[in-house]
Amino acid sequence: MPPSLTSLTDEAAIAFDNLADRAAHLVNPTIRLGVTGLSRAGKTVFISSLVHNLLHGGRLPLFEPLRSGRMIGAALQEQPDDAVPRFQYEDHIRALVEERVWPDSTRAISELRLTIEYKSASTWNRMLSSGKLSIDIVDYPGEWLLDLPLLGQDYRTFSENTVSLAASGVRAELAQEWLALAAAVDPDGPADEITAKRLAEAFTTYLRLCKSDERSLSTLPPGRFLMPGDLDGSPALTFAPLPVLPEGRAPKGSLRAMMERRFEAYKTVVVKPFFREHFARLDRQIVLVDALQAINRGPEAVQDLERALGDVLACFRAGSNNMLTALVRRRIDRVLVAATKADHLHHESHDRLEVLTRRLVNRAIKTIGMSGAGIEVMALASVRATREANVKQDGHDLPVIVGTPMAGERIGDELFDGKRKTAVFPGDLPRDPEAYFRSVDENDASAALPDLSIVRFRPPELDEKQGITLSVPHIRLDRALQFLLGDRLA
Repeated sequence: MPPSLTSLTDEAAIAFDNLADRAAHLVNPTIRLGVTGLSRAGKTVFISSLVHNLLHGGRLPLFEPLRSGRMIGAALQEQPDDAVPRFQYEDHIRALVEERVWPDSTRAISELRLTIEYKSASTWNRMLSSGKLSIDIVDYPGEWLLDLPLLGQDYRTFSENTVSLAASGVRAELAQEWLALAAAVDPDGPADEITAKRLAEAFTTYLRLCKSDERSLSTLPPGRFLMPGDLDGSPALTFAPLPVLPEGRAPKGSLRAMMERRFEAYKTVVVKPFFREHFARLDRQIVLVDALQAINRGPEAVQDLERALGDVLACFRAGSNNMLTALVRRRIDRVLVAATKADHLHHESHDRLEVLTRRLVNRAIKTIGMSGAGIEVMALASVRATREANVKQDGHDLPVIVGTPMAGERIGDELFDGKRKTAVFPGDLPRDPEAYFRSVDENDASAALPDLSIVRFRPPELDEKQGITLSVPHIRLDRALQFLLGDRLA
């Protein structure tokens, strides 16, 4: 996080929190793992599958502590933060395994503590270590991360940036009502609660249209406008950007002064507490990305996702920790960017999905200065809902995926009822992802892109053998676990 986004008072409070955490870790070694991603990236499913596989001894061949037999077991523990809602693992895993429905999306922050008991590979470490590591999994919406850059902006900068983006590409059509309403008001006219509410509602409608499945745009701050929770209707959420603001200070009692005050209140009431109490205390981070959804919507959605991921990664206090600095200013020393729903493609396209995802974050990785062991990009499926097969078509083998499409899904003229399995040829991703990053104004921007058939599938049906439920199937969850936790269990 650039220093300009936090004051000396903020840093002092963060340092105090970190000292308290470190003192507790001397008694109970703990790592705080942040799990985030933009809407529908699969945060809830990732955490549920991770915990289920560790609790039930899932197939995790690349997770070295389990493969080598050093991992003794895992158990859920009472979480340390009494003011943070518990991640409802039991409810989510029941929805996945018994009801075969995807659990509800993340709407607010939640936490879960999982403690792993293990034998260290080092004799010296076995003498010094308790052989236990607690993992505090912190689940929070990626939209909240997109709010952190607001800490370094005043209301004028926020308005200019938001209005400029709203005038580009498909956003220009979606923002018409809000921009027309904003252009018709006098910023320096008398403050009026009804006008402020109308502007906020029109601006929120614009954000919702951008987020809709038909558009799948990602850069949508302020994040709480789309998930207000108990702040719904509060003054801190009743403001909107205004175009062409007059120079100079806002007159006292003006609409502009009201908007400026509420924008600052949003930062104080919403953004800063999240940063201090949760984000600044993370040790490791996974960012889940629904790249397939953006790919399905074309280059503009892909490029907007690149912008959003750049904003997200730029917020991380990335870098290595040492004994002294970790006491007062904790850094995130490992970041995993994972493209989810890899099971919606044949494995022949998984490498291409990884290449495209790396292209999405390359610029941001250079900006935050992370490389090498500090960051990893991969394609995974937290829960594998399909299996692979080959079918004959015109004398050739066609690689397909087989699963149960969700009720209401459609392929061509065929509408599915959520019960019948089918084979789907999802298409192939291009070897070179640059076609998705050309100017959206180019006539051939989408012409060279392959047609993909991305279908939403129900969770898989798990059999029970001898009364023991099989662990949830996945793709590369073990590789993700090894990168995020393997070194702390050595």
